[in-house]
Amino acid sequence: MLREGLKLDDDTVADIFKQWNQGVLDSYLIEITAEILATKAEDGSLLVDKILDSAGQKGTGKWTGISALDTGIPLTLVTEAVFARCLSARKAERQRAASIFQKSIDDTISTEQETVIQQIHDALYASKIISYAQGFMLMREAAKEYGWSLEYGNIALMWRGGCIIRSQFLGEIKQAFEKNSQLENLLLDDFFAQAIQKTESNWRKAVIFGIERGIPTPAFNAALAFFDGYRSERLPASLLQAQRDYFGAHQYERIDRARGEFFHTDWTGRGGNAASSTYQV
Repeated sequence: MLREGLKLDDDTVADIFKQWNQGVLDSYLIEITAEILATKAEDGSLLVDKILDSAGQKGTGKWTGISALDTGIPLTLVTEAVFARCLSARKAERQRAASIFQKSIDDTISTEQETVIQQIHDALYASKIISYAQGFMLMREAAKEYGWSLEYGNIALMWRGGCIIRSQFLGEIKQAFEKNSQLENLLLDDFFAQAIQKTESNWRKAVIFGIERGIPTPAFNAALAFFDGYRSERLPASLLQAQRDYFGAHQYERIDRARGEFFHTDWTGRGGNAASSTYQV
């Protein structure tokens, strides 16, 4: 987004990451990104540009995504990151697609560099918070399912030393669980709720910036979609349940009846009263 979207030079982008590492984004990955973007190849060009853009993986993200599916937790950022790696690995296919689908970008769209840089900063910060919130959701559900007794605040502190997900706000996570050991979600803690509220507008604008310029931002998008879903009192899942009942007689609950009471509608007038059993995978 900084290099292709804003056309910033390599040294400027490296300096931006160095600056970001001095504030709320202070973390191991931001730190090493600044160093990587400042490293030159033998011919003086940026070394990272000579590295094949086909990401490998050892399975950690895949295993985490499988655990999320098994426990029914919407761990959208980690799984989207895994899928992004999978897409990157299809290098030859992407090259063929690139020759067919030329980017159609409106270069007349005005952008104020400092403003967009701040928008990207805030989108990254908000998305990191969402990712940690989802991770703790998964741990809480796994603890419930497997009978674990986890001290979430101490887990956060453990990550502060010698871990690739080291971040400045791990201390804030510790404090959040110290204030409320039964905290359902980090987003419901005052510190993180205020951080999201403060960054939300810029977060949306950064996503729009990427979309307008044809730059894939799967993690930013996934984080924002999760947030919009999580803070929605009512979702269109009611239509989904109606569709499931229509095509598979899977039944549904009603908002004007007690939870746990299930109903089936003969949508076509030809199905009778037959309904499948209700179950959760």
